[in-house]
Amino acid sequence: MLVLGVDPGSTVTGFGLVEQKSGKLIYRHDEQLKLPARADVGRKLALLYDQTAALLEEYQPEQVAFEGIFYGSNVKSMLVLGQARGAVMVAAARYGLEIFEYPPATVKQTVAGYGKAGKDQIEHMVKKLLKVEKVTGEHAADALAVAICHHHQNRLQGWRSR
Repeated sequence: MLVLGVDPGSTVTGFGLVEQKSGKLIYRHDEQLKLPARADVGRKLALLYDQTAALLEEYQPEQVAFEGIFYGSNVKSMLVLGQARGAVMVAAARYGLEIFEYPPATVKQTVAGYGKAGKDQIEHMVKKLLKVEKVTGEHAADALAVAICHHHQNRLQGWRSR
């Protein structure tokens, strides 16, 4: 099963594709979309939607997994982040894909063994688990971590239902 992991952001969004075959995780692709700072919100959301749609079209993942929202004190930042997540979610929904969400601590616990792991620890473990030498950046590493987390959660669900 091929999963698109997404680390949505209002300035940079990470995408990572991880496939599971015969119980092994296989790296397929990662990238980061840096949104133009001076563009209006509508343009940024259109770019996010278009890039997500292009990835879905090219790779045809079976599921999409998102890192859940962390709660901050800046309401405006949270609103912009919600809009960015929405643009990516709409693209996934238009392709008929089910959307899964995982809290940041769950992603970190699954990938690094510690729910408060730092970005450098997550990137290190993603590279190790997927046997790759480099990823595009920290947002792409986070997106790959979300995809890895989703694969592990699916496996756990399978064990629980036996």
